[in-house]
Amino acid sequence: MPSLDPGRTALVLVDLMERIVALPLAPRPGTDVLAASARLADTFRAAGAPVVHIRVERPNVAVQPPGSGLVPDLVDERDAVVVKRTIGGFQDTGLHELLSARGATTLVIGGIATNLGVESTARAAADLGYDLVFAEDAMSALTADEHRASVDLDFPRLGTVAAASAITLDGPE
Repeated sequence: MPSLDPGRTALVLVDLMERIVALPLAPRPGTDVLAASARLADTFRAAGAPVVHIRVERPNVAVQPPGSGLVPDLVDERDAVVVKRTIGGFQDTGLHELLSARGATTLVIGGIATNLGVESTARAAADLGYDLVFAEDAMSALTADEHRASVDLDFPRLGTVAAASAITLDGPE
C-alpha cells in the first residue's frame, strides 16, 4: 500500500469505549483492536495527521451506561472526539465539517463493531466522497462471520483493506 499524505488523511476510530471493547468479540478481542488502533494513532500524530475518536451515547436517557467513555489511554489531547447518537458517525455530529476543516480527503477507519458502527460510518463517508482505507486488524465484531462479511464483501467495494502495519504516512509537512 502506498504511503498516505498526512495533510489529507485522518484516522477515524469508532466506538472504542470501555464497555464495547470488553464485549466478547471476534475474530480478535478488543484488547488487540486497541493495540492496533493505538499504534495507528501514534503514527498519525507523529506525522501531524488528525486522529478522530467517535463514541456513541444512547439518546433520551439521563445517564449513559457504565463504561461509556472512550478507553482512557487511547485519546491524546490533540485528538478530536465526536459523539454520535446513531449507528454511524456522520449523522448530526459535525464529523464531516471537522474533517473538511482539517483538509482530510482520505480516511483510515478502525473500531468496533466492524459491521455496525464502522461500516455505517464508512458508507456515509463514501457517499460524501472520501477515499477509504480500512485497518482490518484494528477492528472486530460480535462474530467472526459478521467481521468477514464486511471486510471481504463490503469494504473492498468502498475502499482499500489493509493491515494496520501496512498503513504509513509521509513525514510531517
